[in-house]
Amino acid sequence: MRSHFFAYVSRMRFIQRWALMRNTAPENVQEHSHQAAVLAHALAVIRNEKFGGHVDPGAVAAAALYHDASEILTGDMPTPIKYDNPAIQSAYKHVEAVAEQKLLNMLPLELRKAYAPVLTDVDPEVERLVKAADKLSAHIKCVEELKAGNAEFREAAAQTRRALEAFGLPEVEYFLETFLESFSLTLDELK
Repeated sequence: MRSHFFAYVSRMRFIQRWALMRNTAPENVQEHSHQAAVLAHALAVIRNEKFGGHVDPGAVAAAALYHDASEILTGDMPTPIKYDNPAIQSAYKHVEAVAEQKLLNMLPLELRKAYAPVLTDVDPEVERLVKAADKLSAHIKCVEELKAGNAEFREAAAQTRRALEAFGLPEVEYFLETFLESFSLTLDELK
C-alpha cells in the first residue's frame, strides 16, 4: 500500500497563518507547529522539574507537532471567525475531527495505532499543555510583530496574554516570567 501521509504533512509549509492580519514576517503552519512543539516540550519539562508533574515531554512535543495537521485539509480558519459563533466553532471542530481521521487513515494500518495519540486521541493532560503552547506561540508572534512596529497585533497580543493567564497553569506563568521578555529584544540585546 502506498501512503500519502507524509507528503501531506510536508505541505503544512504552504498554509499561511494570520491571514486577516498584515504581517511583517509571514508564518506558516509548519513553522508554527515546530515552535509549538518546542514550547509544549518546555512546558512539560517545567511542570515536571519545577511543579512536581509527571507528564511525558516527548509525548507532549509530538502531539504539538501534529496539533494543526488537520489544516492540511481544511486550511487555517482565522481565530476571530472560528470562535465568533458557537455554531461555527462546533461545525469547525467536527470538520477538524473528520480531517484528522482522514489523515490517520492515510497511514498503513500497522502505523495507525502509534499516530492516533497525536492525531485523533490526545490525552487530556497532554492536550491542555499543547493548547497552552499553541496560545503561547501565538502570543510570541504578537510580541515579535509589535517589536517590529506592527501595531496590527496590539489587540491580538492583549487577547493572547489574557488567554494564557486564564489557563491557570503554573508552568505557563513560569515561562512568561522567565522567558517571554527575551522575545521582545533585538539580537544585540540578547547578548
